[in-house]
Amino acid sequence: MSGATLETAFTKLVGVRHPLVQTGMGWVAGPRLVSASANAGALGILASATMTLDRLRSAVREVKSRTDEPFGVNLRADAGDARDRVRVIIDEGVRVASFALAPSRDLIAELKDAGVVVIPSIGARRHAEKVAAWGADAVIVQGGEGGGHTGDVATTVLLPQVVDAVDIPVIGAGGFHDGRGLVAALAYGAAGVAMGTRFLLTSDSTVPDAVKARYLAATVKDVTVTTAVDGLPHRMLRTDLVDSLERAGRTRALVQAVRRAAGFRKLSGLSWPQMVRDGLAMKHGKELSWSQVLLAANTPMLLKASMVEGRTDLGVMASGQVAGVIEDLPSCEELVTRVMSEARHVLGTLPTPG
Repeated sequence: MSGATLETAFTKLVGVRHPLVQTGMGWVAGPRLVSASANAGALGILASATMTLDRLRSAVREVKSRTDEPFGVNLRADAGDARDRVRVIIDEGVRVASFALAPSRDLIAELKDAGVVVIPSIGARRHAEKVAAWGADAVIVQGGEGGGHTGDVATTVLLPQVVDAVDIPVIGAGGFHDGRGLVAALAYGAAGVAMGTRFLLTSDSTVPDAVKARYLAATVKDVTVTTAVDGLPHRMLRTDLVDSLERAGRTRALVQAVRRAAGFRKLSGLSWPQMVRDGLAMKHGKELSWSQVLLAANTPMLLKASMVEGRTDLGVMASGQVAGVIEDLPSCEELVTRVMSEARHVLGTLPTPG
């Protein structure tokens, strides 16, 4: 380690100062948070799924006006307009394309031909092996502790499994919030860590103060996994809304889903057929009801109610388990400096052989 930096295969690949990633959280990872993360030396990733194409282009340009550091854009590989969004990334000279689901071989090739670094997020070893064979430059591996859609294998089991399976840089996600976690991930063979909830809970995050207060007040036991939102395992804070969704009958859930879907259609610019197609794409072979298909397509509206409008009574709050141990709201600069300082301290106290 030299000074405050720690060079890894990931930092060399992307060109950032520190092996830290701020993940592309919908309604949270906007230009302000992404540019603050990038200026702090981490890889900031802009969330694009909740943006129209025009808004995505303007958001990318806003980030570029705020920082000269590398940053990325997160895409839904199964979205109907994914190729148009890839075009924006290429045209605007974005350094990294991040994917919540495995992109196709053709999409990876198109991005790589344009010099864009491709980093899909995966939750299983076989998915990492697949995207690595297709040419992905690195992978973000999220264990079950992570927020949002998640699996049931802990990061401590999944991360070393993936490190052993692929020859590209692996970034660990799920359960990380400090320098000790970074050192632990490096010991497992990772090239860095990605953090969502920790960056959400910074002063640079635009999430309303009342919502941040709910996260800070949460204990580890207040973070739950539910399938009631869209039929897929979703880690979030347990709220009255989550309880009501779990109790709702199919008819009531369908009515709620249609109403919220209508709102998301206006925001996203998608047509009804596109929304249904995107919802169906999220089924991944699972037997989902029509209300769940619509909820899968408009889950962003439930997130927007909390993350933008501050309505914790009407929205859901995706959350990693680390929300239960986070107690403050530093700036991104303060957070990154703290994590790297802690990592240096831990590395300095480790016993040496002999």
